[in-house]
Amino acid sequence: MRLSVLDRSRSRKGASHADALRDTVEFAKQAEALGYHRFWVSEHHSVPGVAGSAPTVLAAAIASATSHIRVGTGGVMLPNHQPLVVAEQFGVLESLFPGRIDMGLGRSVGFTNGVRRALGRDKQDADRFGEQVRQLLGFLDGSQRAYPGVHAFPAEGMAVPPFLLATGSGADLAAELGLPLVIGGVRGEQRMLDAIGRYRENFVPSAWSPYPYVMVSATVAAAETTEQAERLLVSEAWSAAYSRTHGVFPPLLPPDEVLSLELTGKERQLFTDALRGQIQGTGEDAAAELHALVERTGADEVLLTTSTYDRTEMLDSYARLAVSFRNRSATTANNARVSQM
Repeated sequence: MRLSVLDRSRSRKGASHADALRDTVEFAKQAEALGYHRFWVSEHHSVPGVAGSAPTVLAAAIASATSHIRVGTGGVMLPNHQPLVVAEQFGVLESLFPGRIDMGLGRSVGFTNGVRRALGRDKQDADRFGEQVRQLLGFLDGSQRAYPGVHAFPAEGMAVPPFLLATGSGADLAAELGLPLVIGGVRGEQRMLDAIGRYRENFVPSAWSPYPYVMVSATVAAAETTEQAERLLVSEAWSAAYSRTHGVFPPLLPPDEVLSLELTGKERQLFTDALRGQIQGTGEDAAAELHALVERTGADEVLLTTSTYDRTEMLDSYARLAVSFRNRSATTANNARVSQM
């Protein structure tokens, strides 16, 4: 069972967006040392609390700073881009870092009308996601015919693994095209299980993947005590609640500052809701919940994300999870071998 990381380059009160990007590169080196399988970055535009706006550029910096961890996007939001350009970008990445690049693709388009106008997109562009994915894959394998004589050099013929982030009908599209699926998380679990079931049932083997592959994403926090782990989630939960009431996703605040705020009834409800459904606890407890999630979903991999105000506490959480999950997996494997003797 593989554990991987998704980092959104969250900005923090008192620090700049440049600080957040440099922190992401440093975090990737630390995740590699901890034994994580992949390190992915995301795409957000005009969001005060997120510095990651150019995931392929950031992925190049991360791959340069690391030696063996796989590096990718979770994801490039394809409706914001032309498939040819995306194919070319990943072709450059794969050329420079062969065998280490993943291409995670998402369906979201710019968050606000202003962002969409600035990108030259509108909400209807998301409806073309399936068409765009097919075109992108065609540029990679050289099969596209929409633009005769156009080639996505240096990407053409390169085996850059594509992953589809499941939103809306994403799981069905991944099954139809024979692509690995990325789906979250603990909230709305029955819908997630239904989507995974359809994906596996309808999966069509392809050159990209001969069998279904499911990566489940989850927000997880681990600390010495359950109370400390819950505290790690406070800053991100408040940012989520604030965005729902103000339309802006702000930088992370210190937990003490969040907990001292005088909240309206609606803000408190949203804040409480944002704290629900996350995996949290000691390293051992969080690892046990992760194993239970894997058993329920049959996941091949888990993509972890944790955003805390204190980066030292965040790294400690990932370190505890890596060790505890590895130990629990080894114990489970040993018990299985004993039972077969």
